[in-house]
Amino acid sequence: MNSASYLALLDEGVLEHRVEELERLLERCTVCPLDCGNNRIENQLARCFSGRLPIVSSYTAHFGEEPPLVGTKGAGNVFFGNCNLRCVYCQNYQISQTHKEQIKNEVTHERLSEMLLELQSRGCHNINFVSPTHFAPQMARSILLAARKGLRLPVVYNTNAYDSVAVLQLLDRIVDVYLPDLKYADDDSGYLYSKVSGYKEYSRLALREMYRQTGDELVFDENGLLKRGLVVRLLVLPNDIGSIAESIEWIRDELSPRVAISLMAQYYPTNQAETNKRYVLLSRRIRETEWLKATAALENLGMTEGWMQEFDGAAYYYRPDFNDAETPFKDIRDFDSL
Repeated sequence: MNSASYLALLDEGVLEHRVEELERLLERCTVCPLDCGNNRIENQLARCFSGRLPIVSSYTAHFGEEPPLVGTKGAGNVFFGNCNLRCVYCQNYQISQTHKEQIKNEVTHERLSEMLLELQSRGCHNINFVSPTHFAPQMARSILLAARKGLRLPVVYNTNAYDSVAVLQLLDRIVDVYLPDLKYADDDSGYLYSKVSGYKEYSRLALREMYRQTGDELVFDENGLLKRGLVVRLLVLPNDIGSIAESIEWIRDELSPRVAISLMAQYYPTNQAETNKRYVLLSRRIRETEWLKATAALENLGMTEGWMQEFDGAAYYYRPDFNDAETPFKDIRDFDSL
């Protein structure tokens, strides 16, 4: 079974201290760049409509992530309710933007820790917290409680990248794998389509901190499962609204050309993007020409590590060497043999 870096923090007596520091941020909430200032310890709702307790919409073995997270038994996904973004095209808007319904899914920290242990008992290869930003302190508390009872799986922080650097610093060695979705390369798009200010600056600061913690090396176990590292997701949007090439260039120049990229083709119009004429540029699926432009940017900018979906979004492929004209894409490894 995989072991996780937070176990060393537990043995050193550091993990509980980190959790307490994170929880203090809830007293005048600065858990994310929204900096609401509401006292969530007293259960005042922040701008993300979240209070003291975590909200868990569902938890399950999930097979839709990148291959080294899924393996044969699945990633142990924990889907948090609510979100600090309000993306008009959110594919999980029934979870992220329905706070009056999601409040019914509040659980105690103890119950959340039991969910983590249950996912481990089911054979999941990791604990994959989906949209954890606004519940980072609660997430850390649940990890502490579960680790005391035998949790050993690596922790994946599956985020929208609108994260606080101070919080990420406290999550160092609590989180094993960072999986940020870098949405935009400009602030105007972040404001129009996700309803937050300063997305470009905050997301890039967050990625710098993630990179500081992990570097550009992906660490796999003997079965090819990802144990530690940084994988940056880039979802190709219609009309290049995400400015994919600009984001890739920034990653290459400011972080490393060996940072793993996960290029995603799965966009489809939903939520407000499907019905509101204000967002007409997002009202269709991506075209194959747009997808090919994004894949060409990876090659032209010399990125060498990561995965990309088929154009139909059905599968991920490893990209070991764009200079290999014979086999520019191939599976990272045979996951059927895990």
